[in-house]
Amino acid sequence: MEVVILGSGSPLPDPNRAGPSTLVRTEIGDLLFDCGRGVLMRAAAAQSGAGAFRGVFVTHLHSDHITDLNDVFTSRWVMSFAPSPLAVYGPEGTRRLVELTEQMLEPDIGYRLEHHDDLTWRPSAEVVEIESGIALDTDAVQVLAEPTVHAPVHPTVGFRVQQGERSVVIAGDTIPCEGLDKLCLGADVLVHTVLRRDLIEAIGIPRLLDTIDYHSDVADAARTATRGGVRTLVLTHLVPAPAPEAEHEWVEQAAAHFDGEIVIARDLTTIPV
Repeated sequence: MEVVILGSGSPLPDPNRAGPSTLVRTEIGDLLFDCGRGVLMRAAAAQSGAGAFRGVFVTHLHSDHITDLNDVFTSRWVMSFAPSPLAVYGPEGTRRLVELTEQMLEPDIGYRLEHHDDLTWRPSAEVVEIESGIALDTDAVQVLAEPTVHAPVHPTVGFRVQQGERSVVIAGDTIPCEGLDKLCLGADVLVHTVLRRDLIEAIGIPRLLDTIDYHSDVADAARTATRGGVRTLVLTHLVPAPAPEAEHEWVEQAAAHFDGEIVIARDLTTIPV
């Protein structure tokens, strides 16, 4: 397996960081976790794309994690030469999200069907809503889900990709919780969204201060990794995004609570599993 951080950014637009999105390459194909802004541009840079996704996994329905679901949905349709439903997995509400996405795209769907004689089918998706248990089960790969805590956003889920003895956990946005601890137990890689509490408090803007109570800070993520016996902790969705010369501060904060490998994600950071 291999983990590729397609987007390491947050809701704050950044010219160097696409929106939250992680690609996990497995024996059964590419698995996409969340669809932040610019996901297909970064996927193209990683030699992947909508047609290559064996599944799209949504951790929650916050806008920054789903902005480009419409792009994935449309691109898979118009770039396929036979019907190829998009497999989408996520918490309750995901099916309605996909339905509304299709409704939003109705004018475009009509234009393309009218223009392309060889495009005789509509875009479609197969949606699985899940909060806990096995989301995807094949002979080679399993994807497990457990509930996380990101209130008032509810429900939210984290995922664990298991291929043989190797495993990757995608935490999504969450504070430390039992569900995430369960997913992390013995994992090789934990991809965790984080913020810097100290910097946000220093900035002091109320809208930013509001983010503290429903996200993990660096120390929270590091403690979660330690409890789980994780090998590599990948910090992503960085708020506020650090300048390259300041990344060592994030590593130092994590290292105070975690003895394993620490990676500060940038777009297209690749981690072998």
